[in-house]
Amino acid sequence: MEANKLFQYNTLGALMAGLYGGSLTVGELLQHGDLGIGTLDSIDGELIVLDGKAYQAKGSSQQPEVIEVDPEVKVPYAAVIFHQAEVIFKQRFEMTHEELQKRIESYYDGENLFRSIKIHGHFSKMHVRMIPKSTSDKKFAEVAVHQPEFSTEDITGTIVGFWTPEIFHGVSVAGYHLHFISDDHTFGGHVLDYVISQGVVEVGAVDQLDQRFPVQDRQYLFAKFNAKEVREDIDKAE
Repeated sequence: MEANKLFQYNTLGALMAGLYGGSLTVGELLQHGDLGIGTLDSIDGELIVLDGKAYQAKGSSQQPEVIEVDPEVKVPYAAVIFHQAEVIFKQRFEMTHEELQKRIESYYDGENLFRSIKIHGHFSKMHVRMIPKSTSDKKFAEVAVHQPEFSTEDITGTIVGFWTPEIFHGVSVAGYHLHFISDDHTFGGHVLDYVISQGVVEVGAVDQLDQRFPVQDRQYLFAKFNAKEVREDIDKAE
């Protein structure tokens, strides 16, 4: 039986330290999964991978913009998986994101395995943000202070992402890291909070972590990381 492998390129900790240069193409990334999240070169918005296609959500204007990403565009950080639902359930009544997450976690077998998450449904509220394009002289947590946020109501779309165990905090962010894209591809971003009216929730098992590093990126190879600062910055940014 083939393992459900989570492919992660680079670490969230490297992103926190200001290593924003893309070094893996979206085309290469999609060879490793059909569902996932990440960001793009120079942290230019949020990357959403759904059904094998990659989208960019950015908020450089008064309204968020969602576009399909060219396969040659590069990413500094991303995580994808060929999502296989282990648990599927229908959410038939309204819940806040905290309430739904508790229901999702009731299906977990322990607390030390990654999970892939896919939620398609109608949301009475969706609140997202998009990290703005930046240069490496600014730390991620500093850039995140000025990130645009958008809220909308009565929208249908899909949440994708991962739940990460506490022991892997730094590699990714412990807990939920979720991105949203509307069915009409007009709204999306990094999920801050939501209220779901009804929908279908899928939880996938992750048996294996394939952690790849940007071995050709000399900035990464010789960077000096402060683990304590990285963890603090992840907490601030997320």
